[in-house]
Amino acid sequence: MLNDLLWNLPYQVHTGRELGLMLAGKKPLASFIDYEGQFPLVLVRYFRMFDRYVGIGRLARGDDLTEQDGKRLHRIMFALPGEEWRMQAMIDLMASSEAWTTEHERTQGELLGYENWMNDYWLEFVYQVQISH
Repeated sequence: MLNDLLWNLPYQVHTGRELGLMLAGKKPLASFIDYEGQFPLVLVRYFRMFDRYVGIGRLARGDDLTEQDGKRLHRIMFALPGEEWRMQAMIDLMASSEAWTTEHERTQGELLGYENWMNDYWLEFVYQVQISH
């Protein structure tokens, strides 16, 4: 159901396009999460591509490890220079002990670089459908 919704949005989601968008200056932050050591090989290769640009100063990288259900979650983030503050803001948002709300969802979208109208659309037409199923 969610995949169908994503394909029919009036804008393109960033998923799978993060690096290109960041190098074009159109996306300030990319964030990936999985259990430590469990990222799929395709993502590990994608991270190497990002890391090339980290090495020459075009991107910054942040890694965060947190415990959840006795396992360690590994969040890997990449930010444009000057946008590194978004990494800590994402960590703080995800660590919030409050129940996830539409405001959390909007803040996440803003941190990732989605425009206001995109976040409005997501919250009105997709997020509500997603959480009701």
